[in-house]
Amino acid sequence: MMLRLTIFLLLLGLSACRAPSTNGETINLPLQEATPKRIARRIVSLDYCADQYVLKLVDRENILAVSPDAGKAFSYMRESAKNIPTLPPRAEDVLIHKPDLVVRSYGGGPNATAFFERAGIPVLNIGWASDFDGIKHVIQTVADQLGESEKGAVIVADMNARLQTIRDNIKPNTTRTALYITPSGVTTGPGSLVHEMLIEANLENFETQAGWRSLPLERLVYEQPDLVAAAFFGTQTKFKDSWSPMHHPVTRKKMQDIPTINIQGAWTSCGAWYLLDAVEALANDRTLEEHNEN
Repeated sequence: MMLRLTIFLLLLGLSACRAPSTNGETINLPLQEATPKRIARRIVSLDYCADQYVLKLVDRENILAVSPDAGKAFSYMRESAKNIPTLPPRAEDVLIHKPDLVVRSYGGGPNATAFFERAGIPVLNIGWASDFDGIKHVIQTVADQLGESEKGAVIVADMNARLQTIRDNIKPNTTRTALYITPSGVTTGPGSLVHEMLIEANLENFETQAGWRSLPLERLVYEQPDLVAAAFFGTQTKFKDSWSPMHHPVTRKKMQDIPTINIQGAWTSCGAWYLLDAVEALANDRTLEEHNEN
């Protein structure tokens, strides 16, 4: 009887940990008081957004495992993830390896933090940011919690320097409109990090409505942006969904007529320091000038 009860409680906890995050969004939970101030020696990362921070801030010998997505094309730190063991974000797989810290953004579902802490394992949740100041705050906070404050300060200082360089090189009265496009034919407007990325690059977002939505095909019939920022995540033009707005004749024609700046999917996959790579590509690109010359 006691054995059955133990198995039941364990399965109950595991099912809670597997629960998906609401609407696919990152769960923005506060950093936990239980997070140790000392440097953790056996760290497990549960998702590829958390992987980026762990791989950037933590010494290799202190990383026990990262998520299965750490080496994928959309993972910015994929090169650093080579030869590091991976673990799926399932409670039983994590517990058996006895980590002394779990780092997560959304991995394991919304109940993961409570479950691991009940099991005696501290959890560090990566916060969500809506702009570049927020990103810098998250970086420094995570670095502090990992016992790597100096590394965080270096990253933030580099971000500040790069942002200032971009601003210093902006020519007056040269703002252009840009439409951000994903392989599935989705774009986004104000309130997103992509929107902030365009603003920092001295571009006006062609999409004026907040949130993520399908391409504004009707508007594109009569209007067009000065350029397209295409984040195709390595898929180029091979879109899986034949009903995607990317296959619509309006979109196809616009993609032919409007200069396009290719943005690596890994640059925009999570809110972190590497979003600046996309800003620099957009701010420094000469595609529009070359297009006009031709």
